[in-house]
Amino acid sequence: MTGPTGLVVLTDRRAARRPLVEVVADAVAGGVRWVVLRERDLPRAERAALAGDLRRVLTPVGGTLLVAGPDPLGGSAVHLSAAGPYPPPRPGLVGRSCHDEAELGRLTTEDYATLSPVFPTRTKPGYGPPLLPAGLATLIEASPVPVVALGGIGTAGQVRDCVTAGAVGVAVLGAIMRAEDPRAVATALQGVFDTVPSGGKR
Repeated sequence: MTGPTGLVVLTDRRAARRPLVEVVADAVAGGVRWVVLRERDLPRAERAALAGDLRRVLTPVGGTLLVAGPDPLGGSAVHLSAAGPYPPPRPGLVGRSCHDEAELGRLTTEDYATLSPVFPTRTKPGYGPPLLPAGLATLIEASPVPVVALGGIGTAGQVRDCVTAGAVGVAVLGAIMRAEDPRAVATALQGVFDTVPSGGKR
């Protein structure tokens, strides 16, 4: 299984303007094929049920649900925190959150990494100053795996800057969760990948 490319949506049911599954369905209608289920505070049974609902949205279009944390909740793809444990047995697809060159250097058999925060963001405080496109490009050069840019990304121009820096994908949260029209926003942001060739590692 290959890692995420294009627009990746991170869930946040508290930020969503409508029920989370509806917002994700709109984003998928706008071209999104990769979704990261966060909602780590939910009991496992509720989170697993939500994962099932989201997979039913993604599967018909060939999309993939990545589950934040080591438990894939019945699926085969996880996204781990920078220092999170590696799940036994290894799922089919594993990504990890990274923020600097040292964390990238600790990657072992991960399939991809996110790098954040690229821009100032209210949902990723505490990770130091934003990388900005130049810093992102430098870290992508040092990364042994393909990189998805994350943090404070909400405009087509920002997506374009990340892709130009070498990111194979761009992850967004607020831009979709808080949107009045998630489908239109997803269409606009995903559309950048059709016009700007990615220089990222594959």
